[in-house]
Amino acid sequence: MERTTTLDQPVRMSLPLSIVCAILNCVEQPLLLADESGRVCAKNAAVERFLKARGLKARKGTNLFTEVFRVAPGAVLEQMRSGEREVNLPLADAKGKPAHARIHWIAEAGWVAVTLEASPENAASEDAALQQTLGDLLQEREVTYRNLLAAYLRLQEVNRQKTVFLASAAHELKTPLAVMKGYYDLLLSGSLGKLGEKQRDILSESKESCDRLVRLVSMFLNYSALESGKLVLHLLENDASECLTELATLWSDAFARRQVRLETQLSSRLRPFRFDYQKVQQTVANLLDNALKHTPPGGHVALAAEPHFWERRAASVAPHVERRRGPENSVNSVLISVLDSGPGIAAEHHQEIFEDFVRVDRSSSGMGLGLAISKRLVQAHRGKIWVESEVGRGCTVKLILPTNLD
Repeated sequence: MERTTTLDQPVRMSLPLSIVCAILNCVEQPLLLADESGRVCAKNAAVERFLKARGLKARKGTNLFTEVFRVAPGAVLEQMRSGEREVNLPLADAKGKPAHARIHWIAEAGWVAVTLEASPENAASEDAALQQTLGDLLQEREVTYRNLLAAYLRLQEVNRQKTVFLASAAHELKTPLAVMKGYYDLLLSGSLGKLGEKQRDILSESKESCDRLVRLVSMFLNYSALESGKLVLHLLENDASECLTELATLWSDAFARRQVRLETQLSSRLRPFRFDYQKVQQTVANLLDNALKHTPPGGHVALAAEPHFWERRAASVAPHVERRRGPENSVNSVLISVLDSGPGIAAEHHQEIFEDFVRVDRSSSGMGLGLAISKRLVQAHRGKIWVESEVGRGCTVKLILPTNLD
């Protein structure tokens, strides 16, 4: 005999409830099953979370119609008997989170499937709150960005004023220092009268201080030009050996007075190439000055220069691979180095010593600009400068000047 299904005689599901629950748990939306009287038979985990957020519970055996929806079971059954396959009911809410339920009648099995959903009004209010929060965050970010931009512009202006001040002060000092230096040269040459030994020593020491001031002023002028982007290189065909020999001669008296031996090791294979004569002298003079300050009496400083093959490191080559050496017939640069027998520099300071106004040894004199300016002048020649040093083993500063700038 064929079995028929009515609301009064529901068909029991052939699957065990444990399997039904496992299937329901695969659904993310809150879903439960009840018999026609409204008693809960199966539910998924999402139902528990949904109802708990609203202060409600639906244990197995709970009557949904009377305890959760607060309606008479007969009213729902009447609607389903009239042929409606889906009935919408509001969900009693204890925490101010409106929701509703969609009730489907499964005639073939005699079961009621209930889907729980947040009310559209509630979802809209949540979306509005989210939009408001996002708007507040975006507005706060915009204010922060504008404040940072204003602070950056103020710092830029302060930096510009500092550069203008250094340039103005250097220009004002340049002329009187040039006059003083000229008088010192006249006095020491004997053109203005014979000098005693003590007088000559005092004048020599004064002239050395004047020369130091002249170098400092020149340093400020170069720094100002570099900061403002107005540095101009005068690239002419010059002899590097002649340039460095002249520089070593100018510094010989200063080294002799400090009782530090200055050695020059200039290769005979050096050939003329295009570079800025004055800027290269300034660069190496900064290195000699730095070496002299940190070398104790009785020590030595060596100035060396030789032809060099410089192949710029490619990104695909491992850092440990040495690429600075090459065949002598492929020379494309000049390697200049200044070595001293001073206390050396710790490895953690090898990079920062080339930054503006940085002094590793706070007890030493100077502004901390010499190496920073040297680095920028070398880079202007498309070259490279670095330091090799260990604490207690002296220091060597090396720089490479390419000979193929064209």
